[in-house]
Amino acid sequence: MQAILAQAQQMQQHIMEAQAQLAEAEFTGVAGGGLVTATVNGTGELIGLVIQPSAVDPDDTETLADLVLAAVRAANAEAQQAAAETMGPLAGGLPGLPGLGM
Repeated sequence: MQAILAQAQQMQQHIMEAQAQLAEAEFTGVAGGGLVTATVNGTGELIGLVIQPSAVDPDDTETLADLVLAAVRAANAEAQQAAAETMGPLAGGLPGLPGLGM
């Protein structure tokens, strides 16, 4: 039982380290051929947004809004994929414990 607890503590440490690395990582999404660039961190928080002046048309703000959404979604998709790749091997967890219904 002590070996299982030690393994659980080690796995918890690995998970915490992976989460910290992801939180510091930055992921970029681009839309409109580079007209809008969004940057998110590994937790999905928007940390940067660049809009090229040529993307701004006062008579068509809907297109700009769509480009911003597309760029943010693309950046978040990159962050989610990185999280899945990083956390996937750790998500396997410990083998089932007999007698505990796991």
